Amino acid sequence: MASAAFELKGKTVFVGGHRGMVGSALMRRLAREQVDLLTVSRSEVDLRDQAAVTAWFAAKRPQAVFLAAAKVGGIVANNTLRAEFLHDNLAISSNVIQAAHANRCEKLMFFGSSCIYPRLAPQPLREDSMLTGPLEPTNEPYAIAKIAGIKLAEAYRSQYGADFISVMPTNLYGPGDNYHPEYSHVMAALIRRFHEAKIAGGSNVVVWGTGKPRREFLYVDDLADACIHLMKTYSSPEPVNIGTGEDISIAELSLMVAAAVGFRGEISFDTSRPDGTPRKLLDVSRLSGLGWRATTSLKEGIQLAYRAFRAESDQRHKCDRLVHEKEACITDQSNPTNDPNGRPSHSR
Repeated sequence: MASAAFELKGKTVFVGGHRGMVGSALMRRLAREQVDLLTVSRSEVDLRDQAAVTAWFAAKRPQAVFLAAAKVGGIVANNTLRAEFLHDNLAISSNVIQAAHANRCEKLMFFGSSCIYPRLAPQPLREDSMLTGPLEPTNEPYAIAKIAGIKLAEAYRSQYGADFISVMPTNLYGPGDNYHPEYSHVMAALIRRFHEAKIAGGSNVVVWGTGKPRREFLYVDDLADACIHLMKTYSSPEPVNIGTGEDISIAELSLMVAAAVGFRGEISFDTSRPDGTPRKLLDVSRLSGLGWRATTSLKEGIQLAYRAFRAESDQRHKCDRLVHEKEACITDQSNPTNDPNGRPSHSR
């Protein structure tokens, strides 16, 4: 396990996926570093488009890259959009890593996922357990794409000496999460479900699955801090798990989220829904040995996440209202007979 100092200060840094939950957290954390931040929207450059990515990198030539862009979602999205999750994530990884190498990027961090580990791998999950057994079927396409990205970064390091590293975040939550009713991750889904039930005066919230699976959760701003630490200090082909080293059952998590939201009704479980992997806890001894530990407790993190959810919901509602008002204004102005006397308002 090698370490080598990398100076971020003064570097041009590209954050791929800067509008996503991870990318946004990286942007907040990098604001504390003296770097020149580079971002690009999907409308400007689709990272699945090889030619567009190649041209953009040639023009901008970032010195450091955080490749956090990915097509992501919860268990339903992963199991339903299987072709998209495999194709899109393979394309993003391949295009960006190749372009970074071709334009002499000094350092790149690739974001894997804890779902790369075998479904029944020994717990806690060690980095060397990758490719030692069958994957969880419900998210196999996404996992395969992420494994390919990790191996691609490793291959560029081996063949070309590129300082490309990979990190494996555990389940994340916090500001910027996706709260889609079908395609969100478990924490976001629970926050939305309990909040809506509280507002509606509901007496029962249904949680998917049996509630027995155990999961580890990391507040996304802690992830960003860990990534900056590793970008500065770590250089090795072996990936690094990023997590808390602690897990909780979905049933226990549901109670914690309900308490944070203020929902006081009943909680039931829909056992017809899939549970996914029985347990997913990361071994974070490698990360701890590199001098970093998470600082946000799960209780505090859930409260922060709920606060962010409410703020983001208020902002969405405000934007929707402004859009409706603007549309109504345009409709009125385009109406040739909005004079109270029936005359065209701009007649000559």
